[in-house]
Amino acid sequence: MKKDLLSITDFSKEEYLRILELAAEFEENPNQDLLKGKVVASLFFEPSTRTRLSFETAISRLGGRIIGFADPDSSSSTKGETLHDTIKMVSNYADLIVMRHPLEGAARYAAEVSDVPVINAGDGANQHPTQTLLDMYSILKTQGTLDNINIFMVGDLKYGRTVHSLLQAMSEFENPIFNFIAPPNLKMPPGYLHHLQEKGIRYFEHEEFTDIISAADIIYMTRVQKERFADPIEYEKVKDVYILNNEMLKNTKPNMRILHPLPRVNEISTDVDANEKAYYFEQARNGIFAREAIISHVMNLK
Repeated sequence: MKKDLLSITDFSKEEYLRILELAAEFEENPNQDLLKGKVVASLFFEPSTRTRLSFETAISRLGGRIIGFADPDSSSSTKGETLHDTIKMVSNYADLIVMRHPLEGAARYAAEVSDVPVINAGDGANQHPTQTLLDMYSILKTQGTLDNINIFMVGDLKYGRTVHSLLQAMSEFENPIFNFIAPPNLKMPPGYLHHLQEKGIRYFEHEEFTDIISAADIIYMTRVQKERFADPIEYEKVKDVYILNNEMLKNTKPNMRILHPLPRVNEISTDVDANEKAYYFEQARNGIFAREAIISHVMNLK
C-alpha cells in the first residue's frame, strides 16, 4: 500500500520522531544513492523558491532524477487539462510526485488519482506538512526537546498553512503553550482552537506581543500573504502590523529562536539577521535534510 504525506495528521508522533531521526542522519551524510534509478515528479502549480529548490536538492543528493515544472504556464493546464488527467499521466512516468497547488484539498485529490506516492508541498491555506517537519527539526535542534515549548505564532494565522500544520504536530507533544498574535481579521481559525481545547492545551490570543515576548521559546513569524486577499485594501491595512526588530529581543530568553517559513517581506527587520537568536536561514537549510528523510520514509528506502 502506498504511503502519502498530504496532511501532518497523516503521520503519527512515532513517525514524526523517526523522520527527525533520519533528518539528523542525513545532516551528517546528505549524499546517499537511495533514489538511484528513480524518477521524482516536481509539480509546482504555484510559485515557490525554498520548498521547490530544497526538494530538488534533496532528490539530487539521494541520487534521483527530477521531471516536472516550476510554472503552471509551461504545463498543459494552460490548455485546459484537468488536475485529474495531469496526475494520472505523470504517475505513469514517476515513482513519486511532489506537488504544490493553490487549491485546498488538491493534494488529497491527487493522491486518490495517483498510482505512486504523493507528497503535499502546500495546498492553498490548508496544509504544508513538509515545512512542519523541518520546523520541528529546527525546534528540536535549538531547544533540545519538543516538550514544554512556548510557541509564539505571529502574523497571518488565518491563511498561514505553515502555522496550521505546526500547531497540529506540536500538540502531540508534552505541555506545549501557544500564544497567537494576529489582528482580528487574521486570527487562528476556530477549528484549530477547538482542536487545542479538546486536547486540554493552553493557548492565548493577543493583538500585541511586545510586553509578553520574554516568555517565548520560539517566535514563529509569518508574512501577511497578499495572494490570499481578494481585496487589496484589506491587505494594505494589515501588511505592516507586526515588525520584529532587534530592540524587541533584549529581554528574551537566551535559548529563544526566531523561525520564519520565508519569504519575508518586512515583518523581520534586517537588523535581526545578525542576532544569534535569528534562525530562519538555518531553518531553510534544515529543509534539505528533513525532505530527504520524508522521501526516504514515504518510499520505504530506510
